[in-house]
Amino acid sequence: MASPAAASRQPFEPTPYNGKTFWQNLLPVMTCGAGLFSDGYINNVIGSVGTIFSRQYGDLYDNSNASHFVSSIAFAGTVIGQLAFGYLSDKWSRTHSLMLSTLILVVFTALSAGSYWYGDTIGMFNILVAWRFLVGIGIGGEYPAGSVSAAESTSELRSGTRDAWFILFTNSMIDWGFVIGAFVPFAAAAFAGENYSVIWRASLAVGVLFPMALFVLRVFLKEPEEYRKNSMKHAKVPYWLVLRFYGWRLFIVSAVWFIYDFSAYSFGIYSSAILANIFDKSTASLSVVFGWNTVLNLFNIPGTMLGAPVADRLGPRDTLILGVTLQGFFGFIMAGAYRSLAKPNLVGAFAVLYGIFLSLGEFGPGNNIGLMAAKTCATGIRGQYYGIAAAIGKLGAFVGTLVFPYLTKAAGADEVLAAQIPFYVSSTLCLFSAVIVWLNLPIIGQDTIQLEDYLFRKFLEENKYDTNQLGLKKPQDVASVTAVSEHSEHAENQEQHEVKETV
Repeated sequence: MASPAAASRQPFEPTPYNGKTFWQNLLPVMTCGAGLFSDGYINNVIGSVGTIFSRQYGDLYDNSNASHFVSSIAFAGTVIGQLAFGYLSDKWSRTHSLMLSTLILVVFTALSAGSYWYGDTIGMFNILVAWRFLVGIGIGGEYPAGSVSAAESTSELRSGTRDAWFILFTNSMIDWGFVIGAFVPFAAAAFAGENYSVIWRASLAVGVLFPMALFVLRVFLKEPEEYRKNSMKHAKVPYWLVLRFYGWRLFIVSAVWFIYDFSAYSFGIYSSAILANIFDKSTASLSVVFGWNTVLNLFNIPGTMLGAPVADRLGPRDTLILGVTLQGFFGFIMAGAYRSLAKPNLVGAFAVLYGIFLSLGEFGPGNNIGLMAAKTCATGIRGQYYGIAAAIGKLGAFVGTLVFPYLTKAAGADEVLAAQIPFYVSSTLCLFSAVIVWLNLPIIGQDTIQLEDYLFRKFLEENKYDTNQLGLKKPQDVASVTAVSEHSEHAENQEQHEVKETV
């Protein structure tokens, strides 16, 4: 009988149907991926909270360091969470990592809503910044632990629909989080009027509800089948071989994610501020500004929902290229027309065009860059690969939120030019990312996860790495399997030698 190592060199075959019902196969994808709703909600709601602080505290907030860090500090925590949980999800457990990240989200989101420092406003700003940093770590954990588990679980769905379901329970969840993160402050402002403290605390507190519901569902999760078969939990990870095999691809995926988040999160966070500049602060209520902000974020939804099935038809790579190219050209049109559109009586036309710009971003890179990060590497290092790419993407978001104010200040007193510059910069980067994806990233098929595991195993074996270590086997079982494999190969060699002597 052929050894396990020899078996791994057999021709690649897609995973056969597992006999479960559609809903039994879909539930793990939903439970693993839907936690990214919290990312969209928590990161978008803080833009409205910043707008409230500006009205409630005026120069005390606007001239403080907190005005910069309240919106952006969660990105720093997210980067740490993505890197740490990327390692934990590979070397500890997919499901346990998910549970831990959810618990962090619940605790520190609740503390953010209750931020207080003995009646001192500046102290309250600072403690909110601290809680937001820790919330970011929980959000970061959702990316490698949740998305890679969702990607691996899609292998058990019917071929031809796997990319769409992954997108609907990952990036679409982020986009719905953005919408609800804009709507809740609108509803709170409509209910509470000018009671600013009630509005911002209630808006943050709502962010606790969704991860609490997911925590209950995740208690029953099992490790994905692909992780059970190809994990490197008990194996020494050959990082030099990993770098040789996946280094350049990881660089390209990370660069595209950086570019996308640089503009997407920055535009999302500053959308309420952009609208506040169009409206007269002295006459427009918060509910009006937040209402239009909700409308803008709703334009993300058609892009992600329509783009999900397209990714299965065209493939994630080509869908990404199409979306990001169209977004780049549309951004140049937006910048050129901004001077005519940035008027209170034309706010509807502005919202439509700006919304289409955001929607194209979700159709292309928003939907597909996370999918490509999850499916263009082998299972054994998928958490770390995805975590690094996502962390660099979030670094782009962090850089964007810091750079955007300087881009607008570069225009001086010209408010129209100040709004045009970010569109010009973002659109140029969109076209650049389309080119590097087309030149450097592979086509993603329905069985790419299994194919990557097959190719990576083959590469490891060619470089004398013992692939018997892969999978959720205990160390003693690995040693036993290795011994059986070596004995089997020795017997085969001995038999071949005896045949030669006989001949």
